[in-house]
Amino acid sequence: MELSETFWNNKYLNNKTGWDLGEISNPLKEYFDQVEDKSLRILIPGGGNSYEAEYLFNLGFTNVYVVDIAEEPLKRIQKRVPNFPKENLIHANFFELEDAFDLIIEQTFFCAINPELRAEYAQKTSELLTEKGKLVGLLFDAQLNEDHPPFGGSKQEYEEYFRPYFTVDKMEACYNSSKTRQGMELFIKMIKK
Repeated sequence: MELSETFWNNKYLNNKTGWDLGEISNPLKEYFDQVEDKSLRILIPGGGNSYEAEYLFNLGFTNVYVVDIAEEPLKRIQKRVPNFPKENLIHANFFELEDAFDLIIEQTFFCAINPELRAEYAQKTSELLTEKGKLVGLLFDAQLNEDHPPFGGSKQEYEEYFRPYFTVDKMEACYNSSKTRQGMELFIKMIKK
């Protein structure tokens, strides 16, 4: 399955972005609202239009980064939020990124990658996090598509990928999902081992 830069750019150019809520997801908004340290280095992988990055930036977080294999959504963020630091919009493959972050936000990236890469994703997020860094976000707790994104899964499956690298603080049914995702999401908060 070839989920290439061209594939994802075409999704944005042809407005085939059914996963895009058009705003920050409620669970992440509530999480961000209680984070006090505005200097945390935060990465949003496969960020797409990244309303999360926009929200964090507007809250005064100074080190928010978005990485995406597709350039089109990064251009859209820059256009929508002209003051967002251009150097923090990284046009690259997440799996090739080398840096260090305090917090990685998961929002529809895990369900967009080839499921064969899920164990590698767990390892890579761990590698990119600082000591005691956190992976926080949302995972689909539903069987979705098998031949194209979004790919679903289950709590049991996810625990197998993450337990070697993380202490699972939370992986539970999300009580405050956006309307279109109610009953389909897990809120995760994991701490690097």
